[in-house]
Amino acid sequence: METATQELEKEEVTATPGSAAKLIREVKYRTRKRFSAEEKIRIVLEGFRKEVPVSELCRKENISSALYYSWLKDFMEAGKACLKGDSVRGATKSEVSELKAENSRLKEVLADQILENQIFKKSLNA
Repeated sequence: METATQELEKEEVTATPGSAAKLIREVKYRTRKRFSAEEKIRIVLEGFRKEVPVSELCRKENISSALYYSWLKDFMEAGKACLKGDSVRGATKSEVSELKAENSRLKEVLADQILENQIFKKSLNA
């Protein structure tokens, strides 16, 4: 996997007005930090505890305050949805395999019942 600067070095850069600004924006976009869910939660909870002002926390983490408040809003909405019971829990692999096995068994039972029903109908008509 190539780094963003290696990718940019391969691209042909023409000397047109505004190309330097475009190149700078592209480098910033490709090299920006991406935060994991755990990092976002840690930052939001740190701000939520109010031990340090949000502005100082944002400076320390090198994020904008708008981004912090966006994460806070998402965090609060997810918490509300979970408390309401709106969230869907993902099934584990064992649950999925058990459900698949039960589904196969029920299909076999249904096929047997259909066959018995057809045999019974033929015996009534004969």
